[in-house]
Amino acid sequence: MPSHSLPAFDPRKVPLLPRAPNEMPAHAQRLTADGLRDLFIRPPIWSPELLREKRFADRAPAQAAVLLPIVLRERLTLLLTLRSAHLSTHSGQIALPGGKLDAGDADATAAALRETHEEIGLPPDRVEVLGSLPVYVTGTSYTVTPVVGLVHPEFELVPNADEVDDVFEVPLDFLMDPANHHRHVHEFQGTVREWYSMPYDDSGRERFIWGATAGMLRNFYRLLSA
Repeated sequence: MPSHSLPAFDPRKVPLLPRAPNEMPAHAQRLTADGLRDLFIRPPIWSPELLREKRFADRAPAQAAVLLPIVLRERLTLLLTLRSAHLSTHSGQIALPGGKLDAGDADATAAALRETHEEIGLPPDRVEVLGSLPVYVTGTSYTVTPVVGLVHPEFELVPNADEVDDVFEVPLDFLMDPANHHRHVHEFQGTVREWYSMPYDDSGRERFIWGATAGMLRNFYRLLSA
């Protein structure tokens, strides 16, 4: 990721906090298509870890939705995007596809599917929606509903070059293993902030997943490990 696309500080260099002890990876059965389907039909008792970031943007609140597109490969993967560097918020960062709700959207699920189609060309009929996670409020005042869906393979993506620089996949079991979750602490604009990152080596290219995306994935891990 080029340096000009990063925020005022480089999140890769921010100090780490100690790991939480005795955290186990997500249950192996839940890292399968049938396990995920059953999870949303009969969810366990669980609590999300992260619900709201400290606000750092002076803008009006907005409703948004993102899709957690889990691709049905032999080893399940999660589809992620690299946002274009010129975007007004979260530019140059790795993200889940999605965006703001429009007046014509029936609900958050409809918005997530529409925005994903507009961003990367994934047809809604290739997505089997399982359910949603608790809303997550970003520091930029977006109230985001994360929608979880299984993506049937043999799709052809057409990324919108105005919004997306790249689309790639990360194994779901990597993201749902707390050994790959790093906690950071940093003082920024007079406020101490903490966040997670999940750096992934994609054939020699570092994919630095952090901030709101990592926060929502951390909540997903909490559900899968409950």
